[in-house]
Amino acid sequence: MTGLLATSKAGHDKDSVYVIIKEEGEYVCLADGEGRTVEKPKRKNKKHIQLIKKKRLPESAGGFNNIDIKRIIKEYQKERKESEERNVKG
Repeated sequence: MTGLLATSKAGHDKDSVYVIIKEEGEYVCLADGEGRTVEKPKRKNKKHIQLIKKKRLPESAGGFNNIDIKRIIKEYQKERKESEERNVKG
């Protein structure tokens, strides 16, 4: 599951997009590269996230970095917005 994009299904951060950087039993550590960095990730119960299966961030030798996390989230949000616009124009 590490490296996959996920959205939050519950809490004050509902619908926020994160990258899973670590698994800890029933919990995952999430980062968005800005407010929640790799150094200070958000810990969330697995049942409170929704995986986005089509995007995965490859882990480099040194682990994840905030710049790559921000980039992949921004790319996903751009693709999602374009897809929604195409669906509306139908």
